[in-house]
Amino acid sequence: MAVMGVQLVVSLLMASIMQKMAPHFSFARWILCNGRLYRFRHPSEEELFALAGKQKPKGRRERRLNGVTDDKPSSVPRDIDLQLESSPITAVDALVLRYFLEYQWYVDFAMYSTFVYLFTEGYYCLVDPRKEANIGILWCLLTVFFSISEEGGERSVCLSFAFFFLLVAMVVLVIRDDYLEFGLDAGLTNVYDNLEVFLKEQAWDWTIPVTKLSLKLALVAFCSFIGACLTFPGLRLAQTHLDALQLAAGRPMIQLLLHVSFLAPVITVLLWVKPISRDLLLHAPMGKETRQIMSDAAYNSFRLWVIVALCLLRLATIHLHLQAYLNLAPRWVEQMKREAGRISVLEIQQRITRVYCYVTVVSLQYLGPIILTLHCTLLLKTLGEYSWGLYPEPAPMSPAVDAAPLVRAGLSTDAGGEDIQATVEQITGVLGALGTVFTPLFYRGLLSFLTWWVAACQIVSSLFGLYFHQYLAAS
Repeated sequence: MAVMGVQLVVSLLMASIMQKMAPHFSFARWILCNGRLYRFRHPSEEELFALAGKQKPKGRRERRLNGVTDDKPSSVPRDIDLQLESSPITAVDALVLRYFLEYQWYVDFAMYSTFVYLFTEGYYCLVDPRKEANIGILWCLLTVFFSISEEGGERSVCLSFAFFFLLVAMVVLVIRDDYLEFGLDAGLTNVYDNLEVFLKEQAWDWTIPVTKLSLKLALVAFCSFIGACLTFPGLRLAQTHLDALQLAAGRPMIQLLLHVSFLAPVITVLLWVKPISRDLLLHAPMGKETRQIMSDAAYNSFRLWVIVALCLLRLATIHLHLQAYLNLAPRWVEQMKREAGRISVLEIQQRITRVYCYVTVVSLQYLGPIILTLHCTLLLKTLGEYSWGLYPEPAPMSPAVDAAPLVRAGLSTDAGGEDIQATVEQITGVLGALGTVFTPLFYRGLLSFLTWWVAACQIVSSLFGLYFHQYLAAS
């Protein structure tokens, strides 16, 4: 039997479609070029001098022939009546944007990865192929990796926040499960027990204290790295949120959606705070007695659906945030008019053009945390063996470690290296061994913590961004 079977065929087909469809349809290109975003074009040198009531200066060659050797840059008064012209962003305009190809590939890959995951979910629901590896997990893992590698920013700021998040991660890891119900300690203990049995079967030495400490330190370092990567997206989100609220002035429903979208990470964090989430819904106070509103399995499904809905809400408000960023160009022009003195023509053109050229970077900073949160949630559902509530949820099991004979059997059968069936059995044995060591209980704890941590990092960086843009930048 194939290790991945139909899933591998669909995966290869999806990769081919992603490559062939990119010139014709791209979700990333549609976000920027669907006619809802307007860019502001910089004025020409002739237009600026016309507004200043002057003629365009002669070229260098003509001035040199006339004996003029002064090469001062052309300048105009700052208080000229400059009005920028706007036009919808087209596919041709998008080609000059910085990192556009990287942005397009990343967003499209995340979209197709979601399609593969949805297919595997339906496939497992209808066929239940127990002997096949879930290839949707691989696509989600790649998307999570690309989401982290796409983020970046100024090195000194990222290092400062990385050290801060390092301290926060160490504090969070010592909080008991009575308050933050990750189940991480129970999952790690389960892995240690299974791994100890497995390695003893292989006649290897096993030292639990060293391994526990090493894994905790590695997790703290990884959390610090994630926090540094999410620093600039959070700072940018705070700026675009404030600008989008001004853009939606007079439209209370749009402002409400913007506020809910901005508070989505807060809601995600509260879903794992046990006293105000699970305990409140499972033991809701009704007068003098308590009543259970939903079961544990129903709450697990409810939590997954809430995170997915919040990600879709943030995705729906992306055009408001991007247009708020593009409006920085006319805002800078209005600020320039209130200043005295002169300014070079080249600086005006560069300042206006720079806003538009970096719109793909802003879009990446906005979409990166959304995609990262969504695919961490999908991994949590699949690897943790949760349910969407549409079919019964399997109980997390910790099977006995009996995969070592499978691996040895595969190795003994594949003596010549030519038997395909033996190779398949070997791969299946390795995957089975990993499945007995890393159980759903471990994945529930680890991925719950990582999903919560991504949301917590967004909260910290966004709140700092609000403080910076409202108080520090204004002063």
